[in-house]
Amino acid sequence: MSMDLSVFKNPELTKETLKRLEDLAEGKQYTFMEVCGTHTVSIARYGFRSLLPKNITLLSGPGCPVCVSANKDLDMAIALSKEEDIILTTFGDMMRVPGSSTSLAKEKAKGADVRVCYSPLDAIQIAKDNPEKEVVFAGVGFETTAPIVASAAIEAHEEGLENFSVLSVHKTMPNALEAIVNDKELGLDGLILPGHVSVITGIKPYYFLADTYHIPGVVTGFEPLDILLGIYELVDMVKHDRPAIKNAYTRGVRDEGNIAAQNIISEVFDEVDVEWRGLGMIPKSGLDFSNTYAYLDARKRFSDVKPEPTKEHKGCKCGEILRGHMHPSECPLFDRACTPQNPIGPCMVSSEGSCSAAYRYRDIG
Repeated sequence: MSMDLSVFKNPELTKETLKRLEDLAEGKQYTFMEVCGTHTVSIARYGFRSLLPKNITLLSGPGCPVCVSANKDLDMAIALSKEEDIILTTFGDMMRVPGSSTSLAKEKAKGADVRVCYSPLDAIQIAKDNPEKEVVFAGVGFETTAPIVASAAIEAHEEGLENFSVLSVHKTMPNALEAIVNDKELGLDGLILPGHVSVITGIKPYYFLADTYHIPGVVTGFEPLDILLGIYELVDMVKHDRPAIKNAYTRGVRDEGNIAAQNIISEVFDEVDVEWRGLGMIPKSGLDFSNTYAYLDARKRFSDVKPEPTKEHKGCKCGEILRGHMHPSECPLFDRACTPQNPIGPCMVSSEGSCSAAYRYRDIG
């Protein structure tokens, strides 16, 4: 039975909570960051930056998996798509993301066999239907999408599917959060932790934020009242110097997370050091195939395919935006050279990107 979420959009409750938050927050400046693309969109959509007390600043962090993918990874996916014997499959958000000089959408327009899948299991079926071709799934995402990609790898392994492989561009959140809280320029007081990721991970992986860095965190849902109550919890913990990790999204997140999904990720993947756009190399923040499934690694299978030399797009401030150092409207390309119709950087392409959300909802900071 589905839950009635109307209470979390109730205008009167929202006004009352805003007033309580204003009273609680009085007398101190607070800076919080959300690290989930869906939170980024909700915050822009509901105009939180204009509604909140002026002494509360909200920053957007690296919550969009497409956005934090390094150009070299995008270039590798594009290079694979250009091979005549390869069908490149991926999620829709990846199609228009610019690599160093082109995109999957542009290569498809030139004749490359690039197909959008709603699930990596769709790519499995494409591989079965096209035994004469190699089918590569470009897998991008955080802990939320990793289990279904792991499931596809297990299915391919068990069925002996020889023409299927995965370009894993998966990333995990905890060590990226450590990089964020170590950025002293941000001066963060607390974190709005990712809702969807936490469905899989639970809240234990975030304990180090409070224990080691004295930074509180709250897992929240995505409705207006969810976010306000999460911010209220953060202000309360900061004001009374009681940093902790709290779960304010119990209708969606169990403290222990999804154990079955965690186990399937651990079976198929190992943690590896990977590069994040804007954040650089972060130890143990990516997922690569374990020994049993290493033959499904597209990078190893097609090691002779070389992407073009990586270059960044001049003037694009996506990296600074992902670090929370800049609001999208401060980028000189925003709403000028860079628009959803002509995106220069991935933050304007992905539906969860900060620039896309700021443009769509005119959230100019």
